[in-house]
Amino acid sequence: MKIFLTGGTGFIGRPLTQRLLERGWEVIALVRNPESNESKEIKSLGAHLIQGNVTNKESMRAGMQGADVVIHNAGWYEFGICKQDHEKMFRINVEGTQNTLDLAVELRIPRIIHTSSILAYGRTGDIVVDESYVRQFPPLTYYEETKMKAHEIATSLQKQGAPIIITCPAGVIGPGDHSATGYLVRMYVRHCLPPILWTPNGKLAHVYVDDAAEGIARCVEYGKIGEVYLLSNGNQTHREMSEDCKKSDGGCKKTWFWLPNSIAFFLNRVAEPIERLLGFPIVFCKEFILTAKDNWQFSAAKAERELHMQFRRLEQAWCDTIEGERILAKKKKESKLKQ
Repeated sequence: MKIFLTGGTGFIGRPLTQRLLERGWEVIALVRNPESNESKEIKSLGAHLIQGNVTNKESMRAGMQGADVVIHNAGWYEFGICKQDHEKMFRINVEGTQNTLDLAVELRIPRIIHTSSILAYGRTGDIVVDESYVRQFPPLTYYEETKMKAHEIATSLQKQGAPIIITCPAGVIGPGDHSATGYLVRMYVRHCLPPILWTPNGKLAHVYVDDAAEGIARCVEYGKIGEVYLLSNGNQTHREMSEDCKKSDGGCKKTWFWLPNSIAFFLNRVAEPIERLLGFPIVFCKEFILTAKDNWQFSAAKAERELHMQFRRLEQAWCDTIEGERILAKKKKESKLKQ
């Protein structure tokens, strides 16, 4: 089977590439820079690279031609981006989705997988929802807005008869995660996470990165055309997440104080321009606190049933995340010593 894959060098994309290759399938991976470390990594696994960009429809045509499956996994995930970067995010997340799916339909690819997100559904309040849920609240972040619009493109094409299957991973965790959650985990592993946190009661669905990759791969095997599948290890409050993480070796084992939302919001607003001024990754920002204080609760029962998925327990997912981060930290330290 020949798979055309976008986003193969990303956080989900690298383990996804490995899952596809392990099944004996040929993977044609679209990459912007074949010389990047991430591109070389998936090439070493056995992927064939083709240079291009989802924002340029024609750059994908030759690689996609004759594919049995197209998996659109490319996207730009980031909170706290400047307004001048909104256009760039829109081109990648929305126009990139339109370009990829339209070309796949034009080339009559028999099976198309689109990686969406639970953010496409929005906040869920006090209930745990499934794929039938209809968005009730407007987007809180620009990233959420672009994922919502990309999801609408995919569902619209489904209704027109396109052979599309949509996967919606929950908040993806794992070693190497570049989200704010990933930075907090790395701070804990390096013994520099302060014993003060916030939004203890905000509830969120998470999925371990390898489980997300496996779920997408299983959509190729078992997914039903026209369907949507939520991928999640379960739902937890931030307090429960903190407790699970602190069962593993790391920094402070006890959270001394949970900040009120008003103070947490103020601190994140103050931190954002300072991080930007100093050239640091934008971790603590307005969009981070806005999403953290709300509930995003989703059920993966349909994926378990129809994709035959067996998601690991969330406690194990956090343990695997921290252990993976510890290994990465050790490798980084050894690399610096060799230099």
